[in-house]
Amino acid sequence: MLRIHGIIGASDAPDLHAALHRLEHRDGVEYLFVPAHEAGRKRFRLTTDRGTDCAVSIDRDQALFDGAVLLLEEDRAIVARFGAQEIWRLKARDGAAALQLGWQAGNLHWRVRFDGTVLEVLLDGDRGAYRARITELIESGLVEELSDDAREELRRHG
Repeated sequence: MLRIHGIIGASDAPDLHAALHRLEHRDGVEYLFVPAHEAGRKRFRLTTDRGTDCAVSIDRDQALFDGAVLLLEEDRAIVARFGAQEIWRLKARDGAAALQLGWQAGNLHWRVRFDGTVLEVLLDGDRGAYRARITELIESGLVEELSDDAREELRRHG
């Protein structure tokens, strides 16, 4: 268990933003998704999106906020996010389209995981900004955006 005490600053502060950007290129940023019922607490225990078990304590004069940097080390950072992790599900039409989608996701440093033939993009910002980067693949029919209903249908019928 990693013990974290206090808030270092805001992820959009210029100095922290630059450090986080460097770490993102080395896959060193973890996100701690804080449910609404935990947001006002000064002490809580949660697991990051990468599986790091964190015991967090916040000073009385501090308030946790979306984008709070809780840990910043040379090779890793932990940033608080409020709410649940938003996931964008994409399915390539065929193998060639899957290669294109995979290349784009890797080139853009998107955090992804796989659910069978579905690429799940773990969103750290506005879905529209992500979508704008692969609009051509979607509009050409090479990549399909899946709803939660479509995901369940795929699970049931392969």
